[in-house]
Amino acid sequence: MIRNLKILFILLILTGSGLSAQKSAGTRTIRQWNLSHDFTEETIIPFDTVFSLFHRYRIADRYSPLNATLGNYGLPFYQINFFDRITDPDEFLYSYYLPVMYVPRKALFMNTQVPFTEMVWTNGGPRQMSEQTFRVRHSQNVNRYLNFGLVYDIVFNLGQYSYQKAVDKNFTFFSSYTGPVYKYYFSAGINNITSYENGGINDREDLDLFDTRDVPVRMGGLNSARSGLKNKNMLLVQRYTVGRKTGTADSLNSSRDFSGLRGIFSHIFIFDNSGRTYSDKYPQSGFYDTIYINNSFTYDSLSQRIIKNTLRFDFSTDEKRKFRVGGGAGIRNELIRYSQICPLPDTLSADTLVWRKPNNVLTGRLYNNIGEKFMWTADGELFLTGYRAGDFRLKGELVKSFEWKKGTAVWNINGSIMNRQPSFWYERWGSNHFSWNAGMKKEFRVDIGSRFSYPAAKTDLRFNYAIIDNYTDFNPESLPSQHGGGLSVLSVMAGKELTAWKMHLSGDLLTQLSSNPAVLDLPLLSVRTAGYIEHLFRFRQTNGSLNSQFGIDLLYHTPYRAYSYMPATGRFFRQEKTKTGNYPFVNIFLNLKLKRTRIFVMLDHVNSGLSGSDYFMIPLYPMNYRMLRYGIAWTFYN
Repeated sequence: MIRNLKILFILLILTGSGLSAQKSAGTRTIRQWNLSHDFTEETIIPFDTVFSLFHRYRIADRYSPLNATLGNYGLPFYQINFFDRITDPDEFLYSYYLPVMYVPRKALFMNTQVPFTEMVWTNGGPRQMSEQTFRVRHSQNVNRYLNFGLVYDIVFNLGQYSYQKAVDKNFTFFSSYTGPVYKYYFSAGINNITSYENGGINDREDLDLFDTRDVPVRMGGLNSARSGLKNKNMLLVQRYTVGRKTGTADSLNSSRDFSGLRGIFSHIFIFDNSGRTYSDKYPQSGFYDTIYINNSFTYDSLSQRIIKNTLRFDFSTDEKRKFRVGGGAGIRNELIRYSQICPLPDTLSADTLVWRKPNNVLTGRLYNNIGEKFMWTADGELFLTGYRAGDFRLKGELVKSFEWKKGTAVWNINGSIMNRQPSFWYERWGSNHFSWNAGMKKEFRVDIGSRFSYPAAKTDLRFNYAIIDNYTDFNPESLPSQHGGGLSVLSVMAGKELTAWKMHLSGDLLTQLSSNPAVLDLPLLSVRTAGYIEHLFRFRQTNGSLNSQFGIDLLYHTPYRAYSYMPATGRFFRQEKTKTGNYPFVNIFLNLKLKRTRIFVMLDHVNSGLSGSDYFMIPLYPMNYRMLRYGIAWTFYN
């Protein structure tokens, strides 16, 4: 695999060299967006080919900057910020991988005046335990309305510790047509993820006695344990606008709506099929204390297939009006099929069980724009019939923008109330080592939050507060549990970049409080910050320039009882014995940019062995020891 990546890497260099020699006329404008959570609106997102802090190359960190990992990139992880965690019941099977996957709710679309291609390759560590990542994305327009593109991501990570290999291969193809009357948005994703399971190390003290690859682990070569996740999905959104009167193709800007109204009929189709497997060649190794199906070999398998169809109608008044009102309503049908190999009672054997859980859902939305600087919106959904009958969600948001000297600042106030049935997999599970059949109450949750963003001053502030009844998770025995009483969580996160001459200090500071740490423990303080010197070198003879950043990156959080990890179920669960944290992870980095080429060199975890050996995010899963990482990215507009 590594050899193939290197060959592909060389071919891409040669191809890129030929492409970069070409030039195209005109302004090279690229617009990038995804769709709102109800797939009714385009949401513009920043174009992420920035140079600043390029050494933070991991896609997972773009979803949330603070993550707790098993020490090896490509293995399961969860977000330290409670309000960034993935809790949708439909995403249960891949919630610990979703930030690196391509699924319908993350579908990305582009509109480019010229073909766009980007390739990113990184490498870290010696060959026998290296981590390599490769990413290519391409997008181009056929005409002013029709675009297509693709993204292919590979993580191939052998890991520093034994039996910790991760292989993630994720692909998506996307296309959009954004005409004045008819629009469609299409994406198809394939996600294949393999995680080797070592169960963690035997003892922390072994880190001081052995090289990383020789540290004894709880599940070794006899187990050859691994987890597999396969996901295929498709999204197709079609919109047809009525009540729109247009002139010729050259006079679209003068178009108007009949009676000042515009209506949009939409059909939204979602297909999502996921399967998880877990295998272990030595189930009697002592790691598990229960065997339900087979004493000599474990092969657990489960799957989930979701098909959703939504029909809706939305309306809005003339976009040019100062006072604009809009809204819509729709009906959604969900067909969900669950299946799993489950043990039969009182016998070491199993059978495949299948459950079908349909739902019918009413959805709606209402919004009002007053001028260009104030708007409010409210949306919700109600499950009328089916497995989740009685579930509902209501969400409201106020947005106010301010034009200040340096640019536009935005203040957002939001709130939601939700009553939701936990994932089906909390209620039913069957495997060689775990089996449960438990009824779960609906989880009731109230959220309020606010966010202030001032990009020109590189300032971002977030406040979140939640009250939760029947909070659902996994207990210290790795079994589903619900907290019957109320639970409240408070979070404040601040992001800011300070600049003085060529000195920069960019950081994210998160503070969190839980009303019941025995049920939900969170670090009081988490920090991710980088201090660096940025300098632009200019070369008079060639009229060229080289931008550079040299500095130190720091990741730190205060002690808390982090989740442990159970390989057989692939779930993180509460534990009461060990605290992780109070350890700084320090990196030294150099970032360079020459025209459209970005390069980084980083000494990762430079302080390992100097600040003790408590470098854990998850108990018994140490982070990597000091290693050299480097990477390069090319961007082509041709």
